[in-house]
Amino acid sequence: MKDRLLFEQRKNSIRDMIYDPNYIPLKLKEMAYLMDVPHKDRGALKEVMDALVADGSVELTARGKYIKPENQNVTGVFTANARGFGFVTAEGEEEDIFIPATYVNGALHKDVVKVKVTKKTGGEGKRREGMILKILERGCKTLVGTFQKNTSFGFVLPDDRHYDKDIFISKKHINGAKDGDKVVVRLTDFGGERKKPEGAVIEILGAMDDPATDVTSIVRAYGIEEEFPKSVIKEAQAIPQEITEQPVGKRADFRDLLTVTIDGEDARDLDDAITLSKKEDKYYLGVHIADVSHYVKEDSPLDKEALERATSVYLADRVIPMLPKELSNGICSLNAGVERLAMSCMMTFDASGNVLDHTITESVICVDERMSYTGVKAILEGKEHPEGKREDIRALCYLMKEAAAILKEKRRKRGAIDFDFPESKIVVDEKGYPVDIHPYERNVATDIIEDFMLLANETVAEDYFWQEIPFVYRTHEAPDSDKIKKLDTFIHNFGYYMKTGRESFHPKEIQKLLFSLEGEPEEPLISRLALRSMKQAKYTTLNVGHFGLSTQYYTHFTSPIRRYPDLQIHRIIKENIHGKLNQKRLEHYESILPSVAQQSSTMERRAQDAEREVDKLKKVEYMQQYIGGVFTGVISGVTSWGFFVELDNTIEGMVPINSLLDDFYVFDEESYKLTGEHTGRIFTLGQKAEIVVRSADKMERTIDFILKEFSQYGEYPDPDDYYGDGMPSRKKENTESEDFEFVDGEYPANQEESEFDETGESLPDKDGILLNDWIDDEEADRLLYLYSKKKIDEI
Repeated sequence: MKDRLLFEQRKNSIRDMIYDPNYIPLKLKEMAYLMDVPHKDRGALKEVMDALVADGSVELTARGKYIKPENQNVTGVFTANARGFGFVTAEGEEEDIFIPATYVNGALHKDVVKVKVTKKTGGEGKRREGMILKILERGCKTLVGTFQKNTSFGFVLPDDRHYDKDIFISKKHINGAKDGDKVVVRLTDFGGERKKPEGAVIEILGAMDDPATDVTSIVRAYGIEEEFPKSVIKEAQAIPQEITEQPVGKRADFRDLLTVTIDGEDARDLDDAITLSKKEDKYYLGVHIADVSHYVKEDSPLDKEALERATSVYLADRVIPMLPKELSNGICSLNAGVERLAMSCMMTFDASGNVLDHTITESVICVDERMSYTGVKAILEGKEHPEGKREDIRALCYLMKEAAAILKEKRRKRGAIDFDFPESKIVVDEKGYPVDIHPYERNVATDIIEDFMLLANETVAEDYFWQEIPFVYRTHEAPDSDKIKKLDTFIHNFGYYMKTGRESFHPKEIQKLLFSLEGEPEEPLISRLALRSMKQAKYTTLNVGHFGLSTQYYTHFTSPIRRYPDLQIHRIIKENIHGKLNQKRLEHYESILPSVAQQSSTMERRAQDAEREVDKLKKVEYMQQYIGGVFTGVISGVTSWGFFVELDNTIEGMVPINSLLDDFYVFDEESYKLTGEHTGRIFTLGQKAEIVVRSADKMERTIDFILKEFSQYGEYPDPDDYYGDGMPSRKKENTESEDFEFVDGEYPANQEESEFDETGESLPDKDGILLNDWIDDEEADRLLYLYSKKKIDEI
């Protein structure tokens, strides 16, 4: 894994050098001399250069010099659309390339392709277009889908809607699959323009209607491994479940401090604990994190597997841990009443939240009380609770609330953003079927832990930044000015404004916008579009600050059980504490950390996508039992093809425009509402709506509603059944919807979904949020584009 990542890192570095405007064409020997590559390593350099030439990123002249390609060919990853067209995203380029269906030339979703640019960026909103010249590497060699059996052969319908072709399975490759089974298929022939792909069934996951099978299908589709290799299990089982060595010595001894953990009632991997005291006007906060790196040694089987996974994955019916349970739920879990090794960040801060002093050290602790979010909340509300029997514990809870409020206020003053979206708590039974979905309650206790973890992460990051030691930071770049301008234009329609300076944009402007939106009908829409305007937070070795938190220094230190970057920086900190960071080790970390950061960012994104996909699935599954049921909700989004209604249980569904039988409705882009041409009836944000659940499609992950007043005319009503004498005909075409299809095809945003995970609390991530929203990347860019295309010049 590390070798592959290092190889890709070298390719990127050399590509960047060759693409630099000041680059002068060089031969291999000249390049090796320029880069100080030892003679023994020139073979490795040649391999990198050959790979760059092979994928079209670099050209080799007749004289043996490496140059940037003179033509408009680009190498990138193809993202397919079910309607046949797609997009190619080239590494290092923000703008993708639109590929019309006629120029896809047999490429499948995720393939690495060489593209010829046929149209350069045109007028406003116009993106580049191209045609695929060559498929360099197949991006997906296995697929998950539903098996359909015929007399002497079968087909697999892929679950991933990016694939518009089913997979032909010959009789000898069915391998026991039955009609309706969810299966994993290995592609043996990728097909072409007029030929279906072919494959062989390699795993039968179970029946299509089994709720556990559905989740397993998503896990397989994202390539997430559930089982650990035998070598990893063997190593984990060999680790003692008690501290056998004498922990005191160079470790700080904090066993006498009143120490608590605060987590969800069902949490098993307790990786952080808190100590807190106050003397005069100073607060003494200790954030104690499980010392996972004491047990997971660098380059061991455990370490390699942890890097491969890079994060734990939390799904509705299961947790797929980064580390085996012997560590995550055992010796590394800070359980009450037992001694545990920890990494402690001890901070002193004043009444304004300013950190006056801090120490980062190895320690040994003993947790006094395992507390829960609901228990702490009950204590702070003056209610009786088993966790509050001890007077010192109750006093600690009140002191924590006091200290956390100071830290939160300091972040607010500096402009930190808090996207407080409603989150869903999905409860499943033993078979994985959803039995309840309701809003997850974010209370004072979750906020307390978040505030303390944020401070520790900032403190550690600042300390190691100024020591100039190689490190992994959690960074969040400022948003692109174009996106902010478009957002500003959009919110003008609702009477909101931001200061969008030419030189810089301060997060406080987003903060003020969110504050002014509180309680307003348009709050969900604008908040989500504001989020989509942000860049994605990621792991980097270069500290560029964290825009969302409005801080220059931030890292992830507090969860080494479930995040690899935290485990990695713990190793660096420990070596620094023991004076072992000599020049050789510094060079070692400088060489591996970029790959670690990239791998961690990629796997984090994969986990988030899988988690959201499972949540969508479970919500659809849950609503299937209520088809025909009546609910009251609030209109949370309006589009040219209908409007979305959010129910009290956080589930959203679409009311299609063609189900509104009393008039022909037109979407007003200025006021963001649907208006009946003849009746003048309006549907807009924040309105209450009484709906009937019309359909819940597990394959498409969609839920459709119909207004109760029209439900008597059937599941898919005919307008003629509704209209009486004198009513206008609804046979005219809905051109608004067709216009969207065109815009969707030409201007969708195949970019990274903006992710902003430090400013909100969610389970299981203590400094992250999970979105429950109907606006995807394409719709977000479409809305911002429509609202700004005629007005952007006014800014």
